[in-house]
Amino acid sequence: MGDGRGTPLYLRSSSAPMVGRDAELTALLGAVRHPPSAAFVEGQAGMGKTRLVTELAAAAADGAARVVMGTCQPLADPFPYGVLLDCLSQCGDRLDAPGPVTGALRDHLPELADRLPPAPRALGDPEAERHRVFRAVRELLRCLGPTVLVLEDLHWADEETRQVLRFVLGNPPPGLSVVATYRREDLTTGAPLGHAFHVPPGVMGVNLVLRPFDVSGVRAMVDGLVGAAATSVPFAEALLSATAGIPFVVEETVRALPDPVRDVRADGAALAGIDVPVLVADAVRDRMGTLPVAARSIAEAAAVLDVPESVDILAAVAGKAEAEHLVTLVECGVLVEKAPNRYGFRHDIAKRAVRAALPGPRRWELHERAVAVLSTLDDKPVARLSAHARAAGMTGEWLRYSELAAEAAEGAKDPATAVDLLSEVLVDPGISAADANRLATKLCGYALTGLPGGALTARVEALLSDPRLAPDVRGEVHLWFGLLLQRETGEVDRGAEEIAQAIDLLGDQPERTVRGMAAMAGPYLGTASIAEYQASLGRVERIIETLPTLALRTAMLATTLGGRLIVGDPSTWDRVAALPSPSDVHDAEEIHHLARAHCNLADACSWIGHYRRAREFLRTGISLAEQVAASYVVGTAEATAVRLDWLSGRWSGLEQRIDRLVGNYANLLLTADLNLTRGWLAAARGDWVRAEGAFLAAAGTQTFPVGISAAGGMAGMLLSRGESVAAGEHVERGVSMLRRKGAWAWSGDILPQAVDFYLAGGRLDAARSLVAETAAGLEGVDAPLAWAALAGCRAALAETSVDRSRLYREAIDLHQDLGLPYRATQLAELHEGDSPTDTAVFDALAQSYDSLGATVDAARCRHRIRGTGTATPSRRGRRGYGTELSPREQDVARLLAGGHTNREIAQALFLSRRTVEEYVVKVRRKLNAPSRHDVHL
Repeated sequence: MGDGRGTPLYLRSSSAPMVGRDAELTALLGAVRHPPSAAFVEGQAGMGKTRLVTELAAAAADGAARVVMGTCQPLADPFPYGVLLDCLSQCGDRLDAPGPVTGALRDHLPELADRLPPAPRALGDPEAERHRVFRAVRELLRCLGPTVLVLEDLHWADEETRQVLRFVLGNPPPGLSVVATYRREDLTTGAPLGHAFHVPPGVMGVNLVLRPFDVSGVRAMVDGLVGAAATSVPFAEALLSATAGIPFVVEETVRALPDPVRDVRADGAALAGIDVPVLVADAVRDRMGTLPVAARSIAEAAAVLDVPESVDILAAVAGKAEAEHLVTLVECGVLVEKAPNRYGFRHDIAKRAVRAALPGPRRWELHERAVAVLSTLDDKPVARLSAHARAAGMTGEWLRYSELAAEAAEGAKDPATAVDLLSEVLVDPGISAADANRLATKLCGYALTGLPGGALTARVEALLSDPRLAPDVRGEVHLWFGLLLQRETGEVDRGAEEIAQAIDLLGDQPERTVRGMAAMAGPYLGTASIAEYQASLGRVERIIETLPTLALRTAMLATTLGGRLIVGDPSTWDRVAALPSPSDVHDAEEIHHLARAHCNLADACSWIGHYRRAREFLRTGISLAEQVAASYVVGTAEATAVRLDWLSGRWSGLEQRIDRLVGNYANLLLTADLNLTRGWLAAARGDWVRAEGAFLAAAGTQTFPVGISAAGGMAGMLLSRGESVAAGEHVERGVSMLRRKGAWAWSGDILPQAVDFYLAGGRLDAARSLVAETAAGLEGVDAPLAWAALAGCRAALAETSVDRSRLYREAIDLHQDLGLPYRATQLAELHEGDSPTDTAVFDALAQSYDSLGATVDAARCRHRIRGTGTATPSRRGRRGYGTELSPREQDVARLLAGGHTNREIAQALFLSRRTVEEYVVKVRRKLNAPSRHDVHL
């Protein structure tokens, strides 16, 4: 019930703060401060009329006028002049010489009897008596002096009150202001005073209509309720959809949340789990109780149908109503026209309240009618028919429509919905074994085409305990469950166990197990050596030609080709020819597997250094995947594209893309790949806190190329900071992984850091031994990145300056030919040595780093120039940035926002502590940040 911050919303001690009505309040204050005046405030129930006039009363209380408030009551037979007499009875202390005519009110106002003149002699004419009362009310109001008369809920007023108000406002006392609120839908006539009323000359008139809040208004109101500016935009959007922006419903819904202070910061999912707020439910029941029976039955049908429907369908499902009764519901605001000839409740909470109040038999009856009516449509809404059939207990129809709806969802590229539909049916013990086996097989197929996640994978896992499944179907469930687990972070070994179990159960059906065999032969997962995996791949490849369908053969090739290429097997290029051409595949399943094949090849190319080919495979793979909305395939392709853009120096906007993709694919193995790129990028910018977190997250994966590269990235960052001992732990871990797997094709992201580490510690022999071992391991291996990295390491180990220079130039050329500008620039810097003599060279290197966004490297080059006593050239832009951040201030601000200390910033940017302190002051001033912790970019 909250986390201790703010006021617990379940203790109702006051109204919500007023938001979004400043203009209306200003208009009302303008009217009451310039009497005589008449202001009418229109708004549906819950729109905040009472809150507005309460604020008006508080704001007007400090003036000369007396504020008097009264509320009309929803009585079947209202008392004549009831609300006016209630108000006047409060004003005895303000009466100033009431005239003789006011005596006509002595019997109506016993509280004022001792201050009013005697009652006049009866006239005997009812109309004359009524006129005398009207005059007495106006005279009594005049005697009160400056007065603001606030009358709420005028729609419930008696006719005499409306008429006397018309009479008074036709010639009002000079100090009188009348403010009246009303609901137009509840007026018995078309206007609040019975007939159209126009204020006479000399009287200020104001007419306001209170509208529902938009997203910003909802957000502001929720912030006021929880006592902090914490409401997320997604939550405000979800709340607007549920409440139609009606303030009363917004407030009650927020109060009904389990933990409002926490929940409003999230995405709005908590709204689906709350009960209808009690006060809202009461208000809805009151409204429904005033409706004629036939109209109420249409409203009940609308609540059960759940989506806006046409007049004919609503009337048919209601069963007791004619279409014209819908007019009553629209006139009184229960239903609104959501689209042309489509009517539904104004907001979801009201709909839920009506549905919840229905007795069980009535609810079942309406669901049965909904099935009968909707099933006659030419374009049958199968998903809705499934839901209605289930709610009506129509098991056969529920199964049939669920299966049709799942097929439709899969056709609409929404496999998650297809899985949900079939899962709900499968948990029913009344479904036959034959149906359960058929649906389980379909469900697994749908699950594998979408994005796995905790809920979806759990659906498949739950099938394993279903006693109705035949052994072969259970084997397939184990297979699909294992494949799903292998896509999820940290579940690789468990996935392999499930696949092994599936192969045991389906051992005599190789065409059904070959996909699991291919998955277990993936060389980048598990602890077996590359040689062992290649043997497994060979066994799978011998089966491929025997497979009965093109889709199944392509599915196997998608795994085996990528598996061969990622370890640098040069025979892969000939094998790629076995893939069908994109123009030759038309079936959705074939397109899906061909997309996966191209994206897997792109990923393999990106790891071993064939970057141009990687982009070619990626373009084709993404195009195919988007045709069939293969979400997981698109996700892997996007992760590969991010890594390719990092390698090729396309860093602009890369961090934002990584954040978006990590959010989209939070439960997938590919997030480790994204974290690796995030770490590389953060390290180059000196954001070591973020880089360390990203590298460690990537290192925890069971995907070996990612784990090895993360070890190299972490080691390189630590070495740049002079933390050799800490770097050594990561070097040894990465090199150990290389040796254990025998995967020298993946050495490009660890070998340079390992050699740097050994040389920094004076271990020349260890460095030479590792380079020799890598060269031997790369014999016959197609891995351009590893070969280029090996060339750079040989340059670092060269014994003569001539050899060193030649080998560095060769390494630089190799990296440039591969399209790796950052690594090529780093090698060029190493080529120049640690003691620059030509400052122009290092200035050019700094500019190259700047063009990439490599903050640390650029700062290091400028620091070296300063070390020569030469002024650092300034080519970073114009002088005098005013209130904007300079490029260097942006670097400081970004590191501040990342939580770095002044010492860390100084180290990253090669500045003195004093200089950093000066930059921090400037950044805080320009960003109006009270402290360094308030700096955000």
